[in-house]
Amino acid sequence: MVNFALNDEQRAIQRLAHDFARREIRPVAHLYDEREEMPWEILQKAAKIGLTGGGGLPLDDDGLSSFLITEELNWGCAGIATAILSSHMAALVIALMGTSEQKARFLPKCLSSEDQVRLGAVAITEPEAGSDVASISTTAKRENDEYILNGTKCFVTNGGIADLHLVFATEERSLGWGGIAAFVVEKGTPGLRMGRKERKLGIRASHTAEVILEDVRIPLENRLGLPKEKREKRASKAGAQGVLSLFELSRPIVGIAAVGVARAAFEYALDYAKSRIQFGRPIASHQAIAFKLADMAIEIDAARLLCWRAGWMIKQGEPLLRGEGSMAKCFAGDLAMRVTTEAVQILGGHGYMRDHPVEKWMRDAKIFQIFEGTSEIQRQVIARSLVGDL
Repeated sequence: MVNFALNDEQRAIQRLAHDFARREIRPVAHLYDEREEMPWEILQKAAKIGLTGGGGLPLDDDGLSSFLITEELNWGCAGIATAILSSHMAALVIALMGTSEQKARFLPKCLSSEDQVRLGAVAITEPEAGSDVASISTTAKRENDEYILNGTKCFVTNGGIADLHLVFATEERSLGWGGIAAFVVEKGTPGLRMGRKERKLGIRASHTAEVILEDVRIPLENRLGLPKEKREKRASKAGAQGVLSLFELSRPIVGIAAVGVARAAFEYALDYAKSRIQFGRPIASHQAIAFKLADMAIEIDAARLLCWRAGWMIKQGEPLLRGEGSMAKCFAGDLAMRVTTEAVQILGGHGYMRDHPVEKWMRDAKIFQIFEGTSEIQRQVIARSLVGDL
């Protein structure tokens, strides 16, 4: 028998994250959105109560707690939630691709503690290489006991300000996917600098920028995985598999973040529809509005269950053979856009104005159809898992 009930510990974690979002995030979310600033003070508060150490890593918890935290923080504000939780992508790369020695060395440097906020960044995307990761042109050339990195990365969360940058680069172009590896570049390394800071439609409280690498020299041990002389032939595609595994594990978390945004918009629209009187009665009593609300509620629950299923599978070590991670992310991302757009519609002219938060949630929602692979890429992944390469 399947049990969907949360245990006492999970409910406590959910309450902690929700209360933090309600008290600390919601009251200032619009300010950080307008200023496009990193919420450093909120990051410090989140670190003190352990929220920066629990979200975004389905490998390291009970398979659900990270989803609960991520949904609640995104219910507060997707931009601030991204700032709080984004470093766990870097930690996930290290956990997936690093040796035991590298994990011990680098993980503490990109995860916040109660006393210090630390940031990690994952630099994969380039101006000419988005979902087509095999087209990465950033190079890593070995020279004696060092690697020299050169290239430009774009759309990097925490780019240029992170304590650790996980840079994906090609060692041997002739190997395509097989020549890709991940390299750790620590803060202050000569040749690493921030390029343009992006101005975004949504999630504006999250820092996004170019990362430029010009003759960046790092020691050999900063290449994740075994050194070349210890690698087996079958491990030649470890970098490519690391990218695929990263996306496979992170997509359900991105999906549940989208659920948090959708839920925020739905709850606000529901309250508004109950109190807004038109033609002598609340607009929620009109079928045109009531059916919108019903569809929103149905799809939010469906999206959450898709994300939870993928999280459970990851924790159980079950392979996502039918693209279950992509299913969760694709459905939830599209859902967030539909729900937030309908929330604006339910509020009418009021929804279009900044006096209400639904316009911000609609702007925030769009990114969930784009990053970690667009909705079109997710459908391609799912389709290939079903029919193969015909």
